[in-house]
Amino acid sequence: MTLAADRLVVALDTDTLEAAETLVKKLAGTVGWFKVGKELFTLSGPEGVRRIRAAGARKIFLDLKYHDIPTTVRRAVKAAVLVGADMVNVHALGGTGMMTEAVKGRDEAVAQGANRCLLVAVTTLTSMTQQELMELGIDATPRMLAVHLARMAARCGLDGAVSSPQEAADIKGICGDRFVTVTPGVRPAWAAKNDQARVMTPGEALAKGCDYLVVGRPITASKDPAAAAQKILAEMASPASATQK
Repeated sequence: MTLAADRLVVALDTDTLEAAETLVKKLAGTVGWFKVGKELFTLSGPEGVRRIRAAGARKIFLDLKYHDIPTTVRRAVKAAVLVGADMVNVHALGGTGMMTEAVKGRDEAVAQGANRCLLVAVTTLTSMTQQELMELGIDATPRMLAVHLARMAARCGLDGAVSSPQEAADIKGICGDRFVTVTPGVRPAWAAKNDQARVMTPGEALAKGCDYLVVGRPITASKDPAAAAQKILAEMASPASATQK
């Protein structure tokens, strides 16, 4: 499997587990990562994660965005890692105490024999606009808030952050190259933006230093998901992304 394929994460935002399994079987030879989000996990639970793995997924990003009191998040992260997730996320807005406990939860699962997963912090949702942040009483641009929250996550010992592609270079500059950036809001030039407000093409995102690109509907809503994924992988390998690692 190519380097680009190991950096493309397909979002399984389906309304049935069977539909997700079908997509994984179609794409398992093309991409390395699959994302299980709130809808699919609510419908299928831990068994859904196991069945997605059995369908051919090499790596699973369990995208549940934990945001709760520190003890609850520690226990939830531990459970997610024990279920078999390769990447788990928490909301950085939960604060340093919560993120520190999340790291402890991950480490407790590893001590019990689970594989060490990537633990990343959600910074500013890619659907958020400046106006919406102002309505929440946050006097910062989406970029400023994302970078600030990523810095907090790095200090707490997390492995990386989820942000829009626009913030990836700034986050890398402050948190270092080993701090991974996971980026929704990636749309090939031929796809609709849908509800993403801050987007880039795959090649542009990699050139900005993004490590993992999360793509959903341009692949999953296609009549030929494997062909759509191949088209995106070709964009990722374009000259615009020549700085990829």
